[in-house]
Amino acid sequence: MEEKRESDKSTGRASLGGFCGIASAVFYVFLIPMTKLCIFAGMTAGGIAGSMLGEVFGWGMLDIGSFLLSGVGSIVGVVVGWKLAQRLNE
Repeated sequence: MEEKRESDKSTGRASLGGFCGIASAVFYVFLIPMTKLCIFAGMTAGGIAGSMLGEVFGWGMLDIGSFLLSGVGSIVGVVVGWKLAQRLNE
C-alpha cells in the first residue's frame, strides 16, 4: 500500500504520518537542550557584562546600579541566546 500525502493547511507542507512523530522526538531530544544551553550562556555572559559595565561607571560590585545593569544584561543575553539558538536550529 502506498502512503498518502496530505498537505497541512496551516503550513502547506506534506504530512508523512509516522515521520512526524520521529521528527518531533528528534526536536525534543536535540534541539530543546541546545536552546536552553544558548539561553543559559547568553544570560550568564550578559549578566557578567552588565556587572562589569557598572564597574566602568565607578559603582562597586554590590551597588544597586551594578545590580540593575547586571539584570538588564541578563535579559539582553536571554534574547541574544534565543536568537542564536534559532539560527543554529535552521
